[in-house]
Formats: sequence, C-alpha cells, structure tokens
Amino acid sequence: MQRLAQPTFPRRTFLQLTAGAAALTALPRAAAALDYPTRPVQMIVDIAAGLAPDVAARLIGPLLSQRLGQPILIENRPGAGGNIGAEAVVRAPTDGYTLLLMVSGNAASAALYPNLTFNFVRDIAAVAFIGATPFALAVTPSFPAKTVAEFIAYAKANPGKVNVATAGTGTAPHLAVELFMMMTGVNLVHVPYRNSYLPDLLGGQVQVAMVAIAPVVGYIKSGRLRALAVTSAKPMDALPEIPAMGEFVPGYEGSGWLGVGAPKATPAAIIDKLNTGINAIIADPAMKQRLVGLGIEPEPMTALQFSKLIADAAEKWAKVIKFAGIKAE
Repeated sequence: MQRLAQPTFPRRTFLQLTAGAAALTALPRAAAALDYPTRPVQMIVDIAAGLAPDVAARLIGPLLSQRLGQPILIENRPGAGGNIGAEAVVRAPTDGYTLLLMVSGNAASAALYPNLTFNFVRDIAAVAFIGATPFALAVTPSFPAKTVAEFIAYAKANPGKVNVATAGTGTAPHLAVELFMMMTGVNLVHVPYRNSYLPDLLGGQVQVAMVAIAPVVGYIKSGRLRALAVTSAKPMDALPEIPAMGEFVPGYEGSGWLGVGAPKATPAAIIDKLNTGINAIIADPAMKQRLVGLGIEPEPMTALQFSKLIADAAEKWAKVIKFAGIKAE
C-alpha cells in the first residue's frame, strides 16, 4: 500500500503557522484579563491579624473592591516566617484571583530558609508597592545615650553589654539591627521575643529595642520612650522630629515595606489594572493619612519599579544574613 506523502511547508510558512497557533492559544487568557475580575479576589496576608500589614490590607481592600466591582476577601495565613501564605500564592492559578499582601521579610526568605520549595523573587510577580514601614531605634529614658552618635560610642565602650529587643530572629527589625551592627562595628546582644517586648521595654527590663512605629508613637511622644532615629532614608511623616539613621550612619536604610504580589505569569493586563487601582488608593490624601498613622510611608510605584525593589532587597538582606550568621528559628 502506497503511503501518502506528508505536506511540506517552507520554513517561513511553518513559523507563521506556529505563531498563529500560539496567538490563538493566548486569546482566552487575553480575553480573561480584559474582563478581570468577574468573581471575588482573595488576598492572603501572611502576617497575624491586627498587625499593621493586616490593617493596611483591610483598609485598602474595600476601596480596591469598589474599583474592581468585585469583593476583595482578606485571609490571614501566618506561620513559618510568612512562607505558608507566600507558598499558597506561588502555587495558585495565574489568573489574578489570588494575591499576596507581602512584607519585606518575604524577600529575605530564600536566605533564611534554604530548604524552601519556592523562591520568592523568582516565583512572585510584583503588583503594587504600598509603602515603606520604617522602624525606630528606641531606648528607655534612663539609657545614657541621647543621640545615635552617643549610642554608638556607648556601645563601643561596652561591647556585648547592650541588649536590643526585636520581634524575633530573622524578622525585619532584627535584620535592621544586624545591618546597623555591620555598618557601625558595634556589638549588641540581640534579644528576640516571641510575644510583645513592650512591657519589658517600658518596665526597663530591656533598655533598647528596634520597634515598629505604630504601637510606640504614643510612648515616644509622651516621653516614656526615646527614639534615637528611624531606619528610613529620611524622617517619617508620623515622627518628623526624629532623625533618619542615615544622618549618623551614611548609606544606612533598614526599613521594612508592604506591597501586593501575585503568582508569576499572571497576565500583564491584570497586573497593570491592579497596580493602577492600588496606586490611586494610596495616593488619596485620606488614605495616606490613615496609612501614616500605621507607620507606613505610602509611595506609588510601577510594577517594574517594585519588582526591582524586591530583587534589591533580597540581595541586600542575604548579605546581612550571611554576615551575621542568622539561622531561622
């Protein structure tokens, strides 16, 4: 039996047909992106309820819902240094219906947790930056140093005798402390707390802490704590009278940050739509005031700018983690 000859095509025609087939395959995704969203959107928060990132998500969620015409469902999935929530988003479909309210600690996850089955920088798409979350180096009123320069001098004269409390090993405040030690050469004793260190700090059991701003603004303004500097590159709107650490330690920047991410390969049209909506929300004066009250310095960015910030942060904190020999608990 004679076999039928297979049709042959010039290479150029073959490539055109292949490209056409790929374009047809992409059409449903493009159409879905244009219609997005047609059902509720889930935003996973990998931090416990009630903390500043969670509150920010719940402030932004309803306004984003109004813009998109669909509910934004906030779900807290804390644990394992934020990796439980992050991995849930990494494994989610790339359709824009599962988002992550992410924090700066996520960018350090690969260096802190070498056995993770995902890489945050590689596997999460940056959607929108919300803002920086600076910390403050705060001391009790009885502590002898009244400026960062005096603090550095005191710490160098008393190596290994100054205890500094943070919210835990590998957290963003802890990394800010280690960066400070790396850049100044001082030797502080890190005291990680699983629960709040504020009672011990206010009671004088520990004299120094790297603190998140929102819970301590009242104590700083009333004089129960003295903030020597904030970890941002410039003074904060919430505490304009407190200098930036960089004024004393040139080049220092140790702030945390918040933003929104999605699974990698989420269509660009969906990311652009979310980015535009979130940027408009955080630029609103009323929302900006509420975020500043939480210790967040809002700043609109493009998704590309935010993506670079994440990659730079991952590289920066990996160096600090290696220098300090930090091991996640």
